[in-house]
Formats: sequence, structure tokens, C-alpha cells
Amino acid sequence: MNRHERRVASPHVVNIEDLRRMAQRRVPRAVFEYVDGGAEGEVTMRENCRAFEEVTFRPRNAMAISGCSLRTKVLGVELSMPLLLAPCGFSRIMHPEGEVAAARAAGKAGTGYVLSTMSGHSLEDVAKASAGPLWYQLYLVGGRAAGEAAIERARAAGFTALVLTIDTATFGMRERDIRNGAAVLLGKNKLAAIPFLPQLLAHPGWLASFLLDGGMLELPNIVVPGRGPLPLSEAHAGLARSVVTWEDFGWLRKAWPGPIVVKGVLTGDDARRSLDEGATAVIVSNHGGRQLDGVAASLRALPEVVAAVNGRAEILMDGGIRRGADIVKAICLGARAVLVGRAYVYGLGAAGEAGVARALEILRADLERTLTLLGCPSIAELNPCYVDAPASWRPNPS
Repeated sequence: MNRHERRVASPHVVNIEDLRRMAQRRVPRAVFEYVDGGAEGEVTMRENCRAFEEVTFRPRNAMAISGCSLRTKVLGVELSMPLLLAPCGFSRIMHPEGEVAAARAAGKAGTGYVLSTMSGHSLEDVAKASAGPLWYQLYLVGGRAAGEAAIERARAAGFTALVLTIDTATFGMRERDIRNGAAVLLGKNKLAAIPFLPQLLAHPGWLASFLLDGGMLELPNIVVPGRGPLPLSEAHAGLARSVVTWEDFGWLRKAWPGPIVVKGVLTGDDARRSLDEGATAVIVSNHGGRQLDGVAASLRALPEVVAAVNGRAEILMDGGIRRGADIVKAICLGARAVLVGRAYVYGLGAAGEAGVARALEILRADLERTLTLLGCPSIAELNPCYVDAPASWRPNPS
């Protein structure tokens, strides 16, 4: 066990914020703030967390609860607790094992992992690492031909669901990344990167690991016909040209025979359209506040989507989840399960797989404690009666 693993295993690491501070100390500012930051004024990013404070619990006291059950099923697959690890692009810059470490930790914890197209590790290597369910999040970077090749590889590797993100018509204005020179540091113009090098040199341990790992020069799951894997330096421009539209769904249904999950749904209209186009499930998400700033917090949007779906499909949610109590509130308001992103990536940055495992342990303990104090014996028995939400969150009749 190295020193980073010993630190995250400490009994003093009691919440996700502890892991966040550890990651902040371990990795360069540009890397940390790529994960930690949001779009423009970061209003939506902050609201994602603050919205949970507006929902209060209604416990059933004088209940002897022994051994709460956290198990649930998502798309017919049983999970040990109602969460999956969300797709987070470029995770390999946080730690050399990146997506492989995260998938392995998720599998050991009995839950699922969603791999981003923008992964630094191949989907085959990620599949080999995990004993749990795997979903593949698809961007059409490189066009339909590259997308079809990735879909076929995902199917062959054992991924069971395809996740389509619909809120990336262009990149959000992530001001921290610009100030920190994130794109410049990963680009081809090394002279332009010189002003930003001191922040890398201030973290020699991270820098040594990054260079020994090869520097993450390309994206192995985006293989452009006639060119090979997409260079990392071209990732942002490629993503900006890869908008998924409703017109793509017919083609995708033919290319992928399994469940399709639509991520980036914030309104009843988009939820209904997703189901009409063949989606099996939707994820209420504003991309962690990293795209359009000023949209509703995911938790606020959840009731409208639940009402619009009206039991036709499973609903998941991501955005702002830092504690097990947040997960319980989302489930009470209609989510089947949640996806967590920053919460586990902080652990990844702090100590690799051990950090991700610690994040999952923290959330599991939070869930068990919250259910016990609520007087609810299982995730399956949660319902709206256990919470009070603001009246203004009632569904919008769109």
C-alpha cells in the first residue's frame, strides 16, 4: 500500500470533501479544476448541490431497523446499491489507471460503470478489469463510421447498454480551463504551454506518473477510418462537431440491439421524445453544470421528468451528489438510481483505485445510516412520503 492509499484508508477520511481536498493537493491545478469546475459563472454547478438542501426528510421514528437492504435493479441488472459511476472523460489524466481503476473498483463494489467515449483506456481493457455491469457512453466524434466501430467493439467486449448524451451541441464555456491553460497543455504547440508548466512542475509525483504512462496522447475508442485513434489534441474540436440529434436514433437502434439510455434530459418534452425514439431509460442531467449555465439543478428537474415518463421507463439522475443522503432524496423523488461523477473522480485523483473504492465505501455507509435513521428498511421501500420538497418543484405542464 503506497502513501496515497494509506491516506484514503484513514478513518479520518469520512466524506467526499476529504477526498476532494486530497486530490486537489496531489494533481496540478489545470487537471484538478478540469474535474472540479463548471461552465461560465458555475451557477448551475453550485445549484446541483444546493438543491439537495431544499429537500428535507420525514423520518419514521421508533423503528428498529437492522441491516438495511441497498440492493436495486437497473435495466434488469441487480446492483449492490442504487448508484453507478458516471462517464467522465479524460480520467486517465487524474491517475494513470484512470477508467480501468474506476471500473475495477465499481465491479468489486457490486455496481456499474459507464465508460466515456473520451476515455484514455480502450474499452476492451476496461471490460477486462470489471466484474460488474458496463455501459458505453457514445459521442459521434469521427462520424458515424467511427461510432459504428466503437459500438461493435463495445458489444463484443460485453457492454450491455448504450448511453447517448444529448446536451453537447457545443462545448460549455469552462472558464477555469481557459485560465489554467488546460487545452494548451494537452495541445501540440509546446511553446504555448510554457507559461503553464510551473503548475505541472509543482507536482513532480503526478508529472512522473503521467510521463511514464506515455502522456495520454490519443483516445483509443475513437478510431477514425483511414487515420487511426484520434489524437488527444483534437478531442475538443472533434466533440464540438459530433452533435447527436433525434434523427440519429433510427440509425443507432439498428446499430445497437440493446438498451439505449438518453443522458441530458431536463424537461418533460425531451423525456417523452426520448422514449418515442426508442430509449429504454433516461438520465436527468445537466452535465454536472459544465454545459449551459443557468439551467435547473438536476434534482429540481427530476419531478417534471418523472411525471412525463409516467412509468414508461426507468429514470436515473446525476448532478451534485456528494452524500448518501442525496441519493436517498433523489430516489424518493422518483429516480431508480443515480450516477456519481465528481464524487469518485476525486477519489481517483487522490489514490487511484483505492480512492474510488473509498468513495464508494463512504457513499454506501451514508446510505445505510440514512435509511436506518429514516426508519426505512430498504431502498425498494423509499417513496415521496419520506421527504418534503418545495411546492415550486411541481411538474411543469409542458
